[in-house]
Amino acid sequence: ALEGIDDRLISLEHSRRLAEKALRDLPEGNAWLMIQINGDDQDDADRKAQEMIRHLEKTASISSKVFDDPVRKNEVWAAREAGLGATAYPPDGPDTHEGWEDAAVPPDRLGDYLRDFHKLLEQYGYGSASLYGHFGQGCVHTRIPFDLRTAEGIDRYRHFVEDAARLVVDYGGSLSGEHGDGQSRAEFLPIMFGERVVRAFEETKALFDPGNRMNPGKVVHPFRVTDNLRLGTSYLPLEPSTAFSYPEENHRFSKAANRCVGVGKCRGEEDGVMCPSYRATGEEEHSTRGRSRLLFEMLQGEVITDGWRSTEVRDALDLCLACKGCLSDCPVNVDMATYKAEFLHHHYSHRLRPMAHYSMGWLPLLARVAAVMPGPLNAAAHTAGVSTLLKKVGGIAEQRDIPTLASQRFSSEFHSSQPKSTSARRGKVVLWPDTFTNNFDTHIARDAVAVLAAAGFEVEVPKPAVCCGLTWISTGQLGVAKKVLHRTLRILRPALRSGTPVVVLEPSCAAVFRSDLTNLLYGDEDAHRLAHQTYTIGEALAKLAPEWSPPQHPAEAIVQPHCHQHAVLHYTDEKDLLESAGVSARVLDAGCCGLAGNFGFERGHYDVSVACAEYQLLPAVRGAGADTLVLADGFSCRTQIAQLSGRRAVHTVQALAAALR
Repeated sequence: ALEGIDDRLISLEHSRRLAEKALRDLPEGNAWLMIQINGDDQDDADRKAQEMIRHLEKTASISSKVFDDPVRKNEVWAAREAGLGATAYPPDGPDTHEGWEDAAVPPDRLGDYLRDFHKLLEQYGYGSASLYGHFGQGCVHTRIPFDLRTAEGIDRYRHFVEDAARLVVDYGGSLSGEHGDGQSRAEFLPIMFGERVVRAFEETKALFDPGNRMNPGKVVHPFRVTDNLRLGTSYLPLEPSTAFSYPEENHRFSKAANRCVGVGKCRGEEDGVMCPSYRATGEEEHSTRGRSRLLFEMLQGEVITDGWRSTEVRDALDLCLACKGCLSDCPVNVDMATYKAEFLHHHYSHRLRPMAHYSMGWLPLLARVAAVMPGPLNAAAHTAGVSTLLKKVGGIAEQRDIPTLASQRFSSEFHSSQPKSTSARRGKVVLWPDTFTNNFDTHIARDAVAVLAAAGFEVEVPKPAVCCGLTWISTGQLGVAKKVLHRTLRILRPALRSGTPVVVLEPSCAAVFRSDLTNLLYGDEDAHRLAHQTYTIGEALAKLAPEWSPPQHPAEAIVQPHCHQHAVLHYTDEKDLLESAGVSARVLDAGCCGLAGNFGFERGHYDVSVACAEYQLLPAVRGAGADTLVLADGFSCRTQIAQLSGRRAVHTVQALAAALR
């Protein structure tokens, strides 16, 4: 493989912090050619690489590096693969578009073609476009800042494409080297094939399709390149007021709804988290792309005419797990979880909601009330008949077991016993009492206190009730979520303004603080402080106590990262800490567990929830040895694993605490 990337692409990747490890490793230069060399074995491939470099150094002034470690090779390839995500929405200029994205010329003429093509871009005022692609095949990818909203811009676009077609044909190339012609280039096929050949196309199609019913207007008798533009001069979408601020979209929901560029990576089944509902159903409407298209049509108001009240959009979003996988896995970082929350907020405004929105959306408050008498409530929740009634009233799937409340809330226990660090040389940290750890898995919080104390921190826990608002966000009750977050910021204000770190054990809550908080409370300085001062347990120990390491506790482990951990946070620091304790941790690439907070508990979602888990997670858990630790930091992940496999998964901090005992 021979893949080319230019300095504009690298600059955009730097600005968006994409493929950061790879960018640090690139040799000096203004453009790079990535060459994959194969051999009979590693030594043979290395020898060929060194021979090639020596030859090039004799004939040209170049800087080069050889990457033979598989991990580093993948990191470097990531710089090339990030091309679309980096170039679609550049922070320093207008949005870019496809339209001339994969022309190809003979590889031996590529250099001259690139120079002339760059001159053409400059001539039309498109000089900020990045050029990259499969240079071994002479195929050049680019996204160009066409103005497709004004008559003048559209006219310039058409003339550019015509001139670009003539240029590529002059070099003996093809208007499309990879993606096909279709409407965006078919008008100019006579330039490449000549009128006689195009007439032969027409006659051949007429033999099989005399009524011109099959895919009309695409190759034979094509529409003009400027017909049927998605935007165009008549593009006037609704610009509704929103609960989220969408700062990266210039505070416009219409731009968020138009973010998808249609690549369809969300329809893949190879790796990553995106898109679990598509993997489970195989239906376009349940992919990130399909949902994006429906939101776009909703704002257009032509096909979908009832706006936020649309049942079509509601039904398509119903199976969205709000896993945020698309936020990291989509090349252009569509954030469907946020769009779903926004839609539900408006769709159910001043209307009765599904019962699950009350039973699970208001879980933080209900759990506080239930803490008054957890024993009787646990007994009732697990008594036949009563349990069935509770689930029916609460909109909960009948196949689900209601989680068991702890005998005492962790925050109450903490303040009644007042544990103190014996060696608080590193100062204070706030341990965040999330709803799940505080009310259900309190032993995890106790282990976190022990680990943080062992690392030299004095642990504080807020005494008043606090919440990140996650359950209200995921059910689209954004007005309540904002009030909850404002209250939380008031309670945390002294700690935030003194710079005290906030350690969050539940990944979904940490992701709210890192991502959703500043989007909901845009411009609130305390919100930005909390976003910057939020740490996972791994981040806190790695960054605030870098020389500390837990005692040795050798073990084998498989790890299921929470989806929000994958999308917003990471698991790198946790994995490093585990390995420093002698735990050999294999991080699964198993996608979403399928429970996803309230999603898998809601009536009507059970089958999809199980299908997501069966994709890779459950087979991996079943295949793990009895002595292998199953690690999952998310309450949802641990619950799904327990209810569907019978295995008990533990939080990373529990594995670290075990090393202290």
